[in-house]
Amino acid sequence: MKKNNNTLRRNSVQVRFAFNSLRNLSSPEDLSNQRKIYGGQIPLKSILELPTNENVRAYLPESTGKQKKAYTSVHKAIRETLLVDSDSFSVLNSGVVIVARDIRDIDEKDRVLTLDDPSIINGAQTQGVIKDLYNLGQLPENVHMKFEIIVTQDEDLIAEVSIARNYQNDVMAVSIAGRRGHFDELERSLQTGIPELKLRKSESEYPNNLDMVDTEKLLQVITALIPKQLWARVGEADSPNKVYTYSMKARCLKEFQDIYSKKSEEYSDLYKFYLDIAADAWRLYNKWKCHQGFAGSGLRSIERNGKEIVEVPDGIIFPIIASLSVFAEKKARKWTLNIPSDKIDRLLIETATRSYKEIAGHNPQSMGKSKACYSSLLQISDLFKTLSKV
Repeated sequence: MKKNNNTLRRNSVQVRFAFNSLRNLSSPEDLSNQRKIYGGQIPLKSILELPTNENVRAYLPESTGKQKKAYTSVHKAIRETLLVDSDSFSVLNSGVVIVARDIRDIDEKDRVLTLDDPSIINGAQTQGVIKDLYNLGQLPENVHMKFEIIVTQDEDLIAEVSIARNYQNDVMAVSIAGRRGHFDELERSLQTGIPELKLRKSESEYPNNLDMVDTEKLLQVITALIPKQLWARVGEADSPNKVYTYSMKARCLKEFQDIYSKKSEEYSDLYKFYLDIAADAWRLYNKWKCHQGFAGSGLRSIERNGKEIVEVPDGIIFPIIASLSVFAEKKARKWTLNIPSDKIDRLLIETATRSYKEIAGHNPQSMGKSKACYSSLLQISDLFKTLSKV
């Protein structure tokens, strides 16, 4: 029989909790069992200071003491959504579940709750990534997320809810495709050019090690590199719009699966492009991720170590990579990237820097989603290729 502690614990902690919207979602069963359920939307910063002592697992990178190396695919997905598609975060992320022994006060005017002994019981990984970005000064402003508050003093129920809400048996699309062998040929092709690498084929494999490639990221890059003559298979033939390759990894994966399923039919040449270009695409992506040509550009979103460029945001480099699709050529039955010289790099960096400032408003997310930025860079690559032939 469950015990129901109807008195607040001694030395209870009160936490003020800002919200954007709040609704009472309590069912008759909740009310008859002396508990209440609230839900709504909160600013991301609201969860920064919330304890996680009732959660069944702490923030995993923090608990290992190896924050960056211990990032799992889940953490990377949360981080990428916040940095790449923050406007969709509230619908892509499941939010946080909070338990509290009581709600001491609801201030509708200032939109603040006062909670007694609150704790996140589901969403500690989301909170941890938000904290990391906040500490780095990279947390996007004016972004909200879903929340649920369970108000109860039943300690056994709190423990059961924490376990139940953290039990996950979801199967990611990458695991399904990997299990069906959809990545086997792609991996062999990648290893032809870069033997030490292997593709991530399951959600239980983490692309943290130097030899593990994030398969979805590779597919995004290859899709961005599809030349105009093949683009009719996946998009508009006359004016390829590759903006989605930056932020919609699920779409890029689905397109690859569709291409794979018809690889012996109308998609044979397009499928061969994926295989032929895999190693070149991954080298190109990693080159631009830390391209030293951005030194002196003054772009604040670029991560540096002294004067060394450590990481360039995907929002800046995806329009560049997409523009380099004009150099994809098929010779002797094999697709290759025939980028003529480093001169094109300098021109693209200058154009990307100008687009970043003048079109994207110094926001890498906006640049990654701006068709105008993709077009301006594509024009440079196209012109450079034309003049090189003169």
